[in-house]
Amino acid sequence: MTKIPVVQHILAANEELAQENQALLERAGVYGVNLMASPGAGKTSLILATVAALPEDVRPGVIEGDLASSIDADAIAAQGVPVVQINTGGNCHLEANMIRSALERLPLDEMELLFIENVGNLVCPANFQLGTHCNVVVGSAPEGHDKPYKYPGMFAAADAVVLNKADLLEVFDFDVDYFTQGLRMVNPDAPLFVLSCRTGEGVDAWVAWLLEQRS
Repeated sequence: MTKIPVVQHILAANEELAQENQALLERAGVYGVNLMASPGAGKTSLILATVAALPEDVRPGVIEGDLASSIDADAIAAQGVPVVQINTGGNCHLEANMIRSALERLPLDEMELLFIENVGNLVCPANFQLGTHCNVVVGSAPEGHDKPYKYPGMFAAADAVVLNKADLLEVFDFDVDYFTQGLRMVNPDAPLFVLSCRTGEGVDAWVAWLLEQRS
């Protein structure tokens, strides 16, 4: 029985710091996006495709969260985008205090958009606010069309959902209608963007929505 207040205290402390992070972003005029997905869904690919499609006057930055390595951060840095790597060790999600430290190392005054790539996981990241303005869940064709049914909490917390690797839908016999039905059961309002970072299909619609939210 004593564990419940402790958990509540941890979440409350994280929420308070997340609010401070968001205030910091807003003072700098930066719109924050928290990307959550399973490993391999294409979070980094989505960031790179989005960066390539952004107008020149919208300058991005990235915080990369991984258990280990800087592979994804290196790929983003190679495109000239400011990026900070967070290696969590065994932690399966990012937390607001980690983001605060990373924000101090980014040139916020030279950015308009911040992508936070959360640790690959469809469970606990939804429980920890980071201070971003929107949460985006990324699914992909190879993962299967049942993810909204198996991980309802994650999809319920999404402000938008991206279904990546649309060029592989037929290969994996992915049922978009079934996926959409599961999403709507837990989240009636979040827009769904079916796209392919590899071919560019659907990326423009996603970027247009993102820019609209920012404005």
